[in-house]
Amino acid sequence: MHSYIVNASLQVLPVATAKHPYEWVDEAIAIIKQSGINCAVGPFTTVVEGTYEQVMKVINEVNEYLFEQSCNEWILGVQLQIRSGADITAEEKTSKHQ
Repeated sequence: MHSYIVNASLQVLPVATAKHPYEWVDEAIAIIKQSGINCAVGPFTTVVEGTYEQVMKVINEVNEYLFEQSCNEWILGVQLQIRSGADITAEEKTSKHQ
């Protein structure tokens, strides 16, 4: 895959009873923030920006973390936007509304 910036919306939906779902979500957000890629936390999703490889790596890290911490079940919703010849950023898409 190319090295242009892509962006994605990630939504972690824990189907877990061991602890409150927000705790799992907070831990997933911490993994995303520790990755070093740009992110913006919203009330329903977290938007991330980086190269395709960086974004896919952080998705994998979130899944691995939840698995390793024995979250019994979760849904990870992902929307990924890729432009084949240039960067695509949230700023480009939303700046006119700021």
